[in-house]
Amino acid sequence: MTVRLRYAPSPTGDPHVGNIRTALWSWLHARRLGGAFVLRLEDTDQSRAVEGSLQRIEDSLRWLGMEWDEGPEEGGPYGPYVQSERLERYHEATDRLLAAEDAYRCFCTPEDLRQMREQQRASGQPPGYAGRCRGLDPDEAASRAAAGESCVVRFKMPQEGSTTFEDMIRGPITYENRVLDDFVMLKSDRFPTYHLAHVVDDHAMEITHVTRGDEWIPSTPRHVRLFEALGYQPPVFVHTPVILGPDGGKLSKRHGAKSVLDYADEGYLPEALCNFLAIIGWAPDGSTEILSEDELIASFDLARLNPAPATFDTEKLEWMNGVYMRSLSLGDLAGRFTERLDDDLPAEVARPLDAGLVDAFTPLIQERVKLLAEVAPMTDFFFTDDVEVAEPGEFIARGMRKTTERAAPALEAAVAALEPLAADWRAEPIEAALRALAEELGLRAGDLFMLCRVAVTGKRVTPPLFETMEIVGATPSLARMRAAVPVLAGAYPS
Repeated sequence: MTVRLRYAPSPTGDPHVGNIRTALWSWLHARRLGGAFVLRLEDTDQSRAVEGSLQRIEDSLRWLGMEWDEGPEEGGPYGPYVQSERLERYHEATDRLLAAEDAYRCFCTPEDLRQMREQQRASGQPPGYAGRCRGLDPDEAASRAAAGESCVVRFKMPQEGSTTFEDMIRGPITYENRVLDDFVMLKSDRFPTYHLAHVVDDHAMEITHVTRGDEWIPSTPRHVRLFEALGYQPPVFVHTPVILGPDGGKLSKRHGAKSVLDYADEGYLPEALCNFLAIIGWAPDGSTEILSEDELIASFDLARLNPAPATFDTEKLEWMNGVYMRSLSLGDLAGRFTERLDDDLPAEVARPLDAGLVDAFTPLIQERVKLLAEVAPMTDFFFTDDVEVAEPGEFIARGMRKTTERAAPALEAAVAALEPLAADWRAEPIEAALRALAEELGLRAGDLFMLCRVAVTGKRVTPPLFETMEIVGATPSLARMRAAVPVLAGAYPS
C-alpha cells in the first residue's frame, strides 16, 4: 500500500516552526517510503481566514524545499484540496449519520450552553455538552430545521464503555466514553468543524498516516468513533511532542516561535532550518546531527519519534546554520550572498552588485558569517564611495587611548606610505608597508591598523584588513584615509 501523508494547515497566517516541523516529518516519512505528500487547506472556520495565507504557506514549503504532490493549485485525483470547496461531501456524511441516528440536531442557543457550563462548574462536573437535545425526535428536529430554526449537528458518542486507539509512538491510548461529550460536527452555517471535515477528507484522499500535535490526543477517540460510524478505516495516528522554550515553558516568539519566513528574513539557510527542525524530537542514528536532505529522508522514521516534549534551542540553530554556511562551496555561498545583498543593500549604492566583487570578499567572511542577514552590514562599505563613522573615538584602539594626538599624523603617514603602492595594490605589500611604518613611528601595529580599518570601512570589526583594502581598491582606500585625517586632527589635535 502506498503511504499518503498530508499537511493540512488553516489559512490563519504564516505557518510557525512547530506547525512546519510536523509537516516536515510527514514529508520525510512520505519521501522515504516513496509515498505521496498532500497539501490541503482547512478553511472551514471562515472567520479566522487571513487573506494571502495560502501563498505564504506555499512560499514557506517551497523555501524549505518541501514540494508536495497534490494540492489546491496543482490539483490531483482526490481534489478539490480546499475544504470550503468540499461542502457537499460533508453534508452527505452528515445526512448518513443523521439517518442512522449516529448524530442529531441540536437547537441549544449560546445562552443555553453558557448556563449549562455554569451549572456544571457549580456542581463540580467536567465541562461539556450535557445532551439536552440528544433525545429529540429526529423527525421533529428535521421539521424544525426545515422551518429555519438555527441548529448544529452533534455526533452521538456512546455513553458507556471506552474507546481505544493506537498511537504509533505512544502505543494504545484509552478514554472512558462517559468523559467524551457529543461534539459539534456541522455548524449552524452548514460548515463542518475540524472533527468532521478531516475525517471525511482523510478517508476520501486515502491518507494513511495523520501526523499532528499531541494537543489533539483528547479529540482522537471522538475521531475514531466518527471514522467507524461512517464505515471508514481510521488512519495511523502519530501525535507529535510539543516544542518548549529554553525555560521549559511554552515556546514563545522570544524563544523561536516565529514563522518560517521570519527565519528566512533573518538569514537562515533553508537546509539548516530543515535539519534543525527534523531533530527536535527525533534522534538520528550515529553521532552526527548534521544531515543533508537525502540523509534525512533515508534515515527518518515516524515510529522513532520521542513522545517527550522537546526544547527549541536558538543557539543550536545559529550554530547549525554557521556549520552549513561554512560547508557551502565558495561559488554557492557567493550566489546566496549576492541574492541577499540585492535585497538588503540600499538602492543608491555607488558600486554595482557584480559577481566579481562578491566572489572576491566571500572567502574573507565565510568563517565569520552565521546568518545571511549579517552580510550587508559586514560588507556594505565595498559598495559605497564614502563611509560614515559615528564618532572619532571609533578610530582609537586600546593602545592609543592615552596618545590620541598621534592618530591624525599616523594616518597621514600611512597614506604617504601606501601611495607608492597604488599601481600594485595587493594585500601583501600593503601589510608590509603598514607594519614597517608602525615600527618606524614606534606604534603598536594593531593601533595603526585600527586607524586604517575604520577609515577605509567605517567599522572596527571587519574582514581581514589588508585583503579588504585590496578589494576596495587603491583609489577609494586612499581617498577615505585622506578624508579621515582632518576628522582625527579636529578631535585629537597634536
